[in-house]
Amino acid sequence: MSPVKTLRADGRRNRERLIAAAAELIRRDGAQASLEEIARSAGLGSATLHRHFPSRHVLLEAVYREGVEQLCDHAAAQPGVDPAAELDTWIEETTAYIAENRGLGIALAGSEGDGLTADEICVTDRLIDELQVLVDRAAAAGVVRAGVTGQDLMTLMNAIGTATEKDSATARRLVRLALAGIHPC
Repeated sequence: MSPVKTLRADGRRNRERLIAAAAELIRRDGAQASLEEIARSAGLGSATLHRHFPSRHVLLEAVYREGVEQLCDHAAAQPGVDPAAELDTWIEETTAYIAENRGLGIALAGSEGDGLTADEICVTDRLIDELQVLVDRAAAAGVVRAGVTGQDLMTLMNAIGTATEKDSATARRLVRLALAGIHPC
């Protein structure tokens, strides 16, 4: 994980505003959303954007990390009362997120170096770990077929999310169809 520079309160607020504006515009316009428009949407200047995010890749990493952390926090907050419903709902929401932000993952994988950075891999590993907890809980309750893994479901979510770019309604419908196959008859 890369060290995070300590920011003053106003700097943290500006960074959060930029990430929120970027996330919204990426959902609308894709990973190539205008950096100028992101700064304007956040109510800040482009110099402020570039101070916090010296490249598009760094901004995309921050948006990706924020989105994945929210998904992980939601998975970790599941109480385990209804393991099948909790797993299905989380998978549906995550697949919709992937569909809504498909260009984000592609841009990150192709914009620098040989793909994801160590920080991105760590965040993605956390996502898979949180998913596996939900899968294990559902397996212990006997509500998923034997042998289903978090990695299997992540592959399924990525495939559906990629195939339904910008169409989260279709992504949700398709993942519900696929989820019917993981539950025992």
